[in-house]
Amino acid sequence: MTTIARWKLLSAFGGAAAIWSFAALAQQAAMPAVGFLNSGSPAGSAHLAAAFRQGLKETGYVEGQNVQIEYRWAEAQFDRLPALAADLVHRQVSVIAGTTTPATLAAKAATSRIPIVFTTAVDPIAAGLVVSLNRPGGNATGVNSYVSALGAKRLELLHELAPNAAVIGMLVENPIYPDAQSQWKDVKEAAVITGQQVHAVGVSSDGDFDDAFATLVGLNVNALLVAPDILFLIRRNALVKLVAQHGLPAIYSQREFVLAGGLMGYGPNVGDGYRQAGIYTGRILKGANPSDLPVMQPTKFELVINLGTAKGLGLTVPDKLLALADEVID
Repeated sequence: MTTIARWKLLSAFGGAAAIWSFAALAQQAAMPAVGFLNSGSPAGSAHLAAAFRQGLKETGYVEGQNVQIEYRWAEAQFDRLPALAADLVHRQVSVIAGTTTPATLAAKAATSRIPIVFTTAVDPIAAGLVVSLNRPGGNATGVNSYVSALGAKRLELLHELAPNAAVIGMLVENPIYPDAQSQWKDVKEAAVITGQQVHAVGVSSDGDFDDAFATLVGLNVNALLVAPDILFLIRRNALVKLVAQHGLPAIYSQREFVLAGGLMGYGPNVGDGYRQAGIYTGRILKGANPSDLPVMQPTKFELVINLGTAKGLGLTVPDKLLALADEVID
C-alpha cells in the first residue's frame, strides 16, 4: 500500500471516529435528567429509590442508559430542602420527583415551570399542589397516600390486639399541622366507640423523642399509635427501640417499622407508590403534561404483624387478625 493510500485510509478511520465520538457526545448531552428530591437518606430509603427506578424502567427509561437521575438527600435536615430544590432547578432537570411531602413542597416553591411528580401523605389540594385530583391543572401530579380515616382503622386494629389498653398515645410530627389535626380528630372520634382516651404528642426533631416518651409516661398511656411521617420513617430503628424500652404495644403506618421490630403496621404500600411515581415520571419524559395526569390514590393496603414482638409484649394475636394479615413476621 502506498503512503498516499495509507494516509487516505487513516483519514477515513479518523473521520469516522470523530463522527462516532460526536454522536456519542450528542447522545449523552440529549439524555434527560430527573431530579430525585427526598427528605431522608440513601441508606434508609434505598428500597424506595429502587422502586422509583423500576417504575421508570417500565416506561422504557433505565438509569445511566437513557436517563440520568440527580439524587438530592436532605438527611432529615428539612431546612436543606429549599436549597436542594433550587439546585435541581438551576441544573434544568426535565422532571423533579418530590418523593416525600416536605420535598414536594420545597420543589413546588422552587419552580412553577419544571414538571413535579410527588409522593405525598397530605391532602394535595389543601396543600396547594393541585387544583383537583382528576385535573391537577399545574406543573405537579403524582401519588397521594393521604387517607385520613386510616388513623381510626389503626386504632381499631390496635384495640383488637391490645383490648385492655385504655389510654392511647398518638405520636405525630407536629400536632398543629392541619393534617395531624384531621388524623387526631378521626382517631379521637373512633376512640369514643372503643371507650378509650387518646393523647397526641408532637415530635419535630431527633432531640424531641426522649421528651415525647417522657410525656407519654406521664400520661400513663398503655399503647401507642404512630402517625405517618417521614421523620419517623427515617428514624424508625431508634423509634422502635424506644417503644420496646417502654413496653408499649404500637401500630405504625407501614411495614418498614415492623421489619425493624415494631409490633404492627397498616397502610398503603409505599414502595408501590414510588413505583407509580416512576411511571408518571417516564410518561412526562415522553411528553405527557402533568396537568392532565390524575393524582393516583392508594388501592392496596397491607397489614403486617410481628409475632416475635407480640410474644415479647405478652400479647396473643387473635386468629381474626392473623387471617387479615398480608404478612406475618416470626
